[in-house]
Parts: sequence; structure tokens; C-alpha cells
Amino acid sequence: MIAVALVALALGGVAFWLLASAAALLMLAEWAGLMRASRLAIGLSLAAFGFALLVASPLVNGASEAALALLLALAIAVAAIGRSGRLGAGLLYAGLPVFGLLFLRAQPHGLALTLWTLAIVWATDIGAYFSGRAIGGPKLAPGLSPNKTWAGLGGGVVAALLAGAVIALSAGLPRALIVLGAPMAVLAQIGDLFESWLKRKAGVKDSGRLLPGHGGALDRLDGVVPVATLIGFAAAMGWLA
Repeated sequence: MIAVALVALALGGVAFWLLASAAALLMLAEWAGLMRASRLAIGLSLAAFGFALLVASPLVNGASEAALALLLALAIAVAAIGRSGRLGAGLLYAGLPVFGLLFLRAQPHGLALTLWTLAIVWATDIGAYFSGRAIGGPKLAPGLSPNKTWAGLGGGVVAALLAGAVIALSAGLPRALIVLGAPMAVLAQIGDLFESWLKRKAGVKDSGRLLPGHGGALDRLDGVVPVATLIGFAAAMGWLA
């Protein structure tokens, strides 16, 4: 999956939009499944979200216009599903990180900036996995995710800090990104725990069957959601200039 993401990221444009949109639609479908929404509500939310993604495509608008159009279309979609507030939350959950990634990729240093954002999450997961297995110790949140440890969190933070610093320094990115890998690693882990909480409430082990043995799109992208949303928002506000 990382290899596919890197190829689409390098190509940019339509290729990156297609991958991000496909991932977002899968995430929304899995979210709706966890919420046990009706088929009508799921169909309506996917149609509205698909329209939002189409409006935000590079085939329709420029980068800034696409970002604004996506947010507007998401607001319309949330209103369209009316009483189903949980599905509305799913539209935002799947849509905001897509907005963030598409906006980041369209910036002057978009390739490096988007790579930094994704690499932080990948480094966090890899660092947490190996340090957690090697060190073990007290559990981080046994009620939500029994395999996660404080040692794993520490390893993930260190790995993300190193990966973020290397990419930021080598690509000439804003200085803040040299050290932001560490707090973003914590945020990624919070995103992971939130998704674990959703599955606990739904009484399921995995959010979907996208990758047999590895879960669904939500399971693979739960850390990307908060990190891409926050970094995309920071870039849009000019805080990373």
C-alpha cells in the first residue's frame, strides 16, 4: 500500500486524486457499516460524498477552489442526510483528511510536504510495532487496543521525529516540520485509538475486509485522518510558510 501511495503521490494530479478519493469512499462505507446505517442512508451519503470528491478533482477546479468546493460540498452532504448525525460525522471524518492531502499536494513544495505528512504516520506505526514487540511493558490503553504499549508509543514518536526531520531538512521544508513529527506521532496514535473505540462500540475486530488479515481502510488510515487534517489546515492558514 505504501508503494502504491508513493507512486500516486509522485504522479500527483488525477492519479493522486483518484487514490485519495477511493480511500475516502472506502472509509466512509466502512464508517457507515460500523454505524449500522440503512442502505438508503449509506447510498445517499456515498453519492453526496462522491459528488464532493468530483467537485474537488483537478479536472474541475484549481487547488484553492477545489479545497473550498470540497468543504462546501461536504457541508451540503451533511445537511442532505438530515437526522443521521453519525453519518454526517463520517463524511467529515473521511472528507477532511482528503481535503488536507489534496491541498498539500497542490502547494509549491507539495510533493515533499505531502510525503512528510504520510511518512510521519508510517514511521509512527513502524516504530511503535518494533519497539512495542522488543520492549513490551505497560499497556497504553488496554480497554481499547490491548496490543499497544507505552514503549511502542515512545518508539513511534522517535521514529516519526527522525523521519520528519530528515524529510524536512533534505527538502527545505519549513523549520517547524523538523520537530513536529513527535507531536504528530502522538496525534496519529490518538487517531488509532479512536478507531479502535469505534470498533469496540460496533463489536467488530476489523472495520472491513479490504486486506485480509490486516483489516479495512479505516484500520490502515486511522492515523492519517487527524495528521492530514491538521497539517492541511495549518498549511491553508499559512502557519507553515
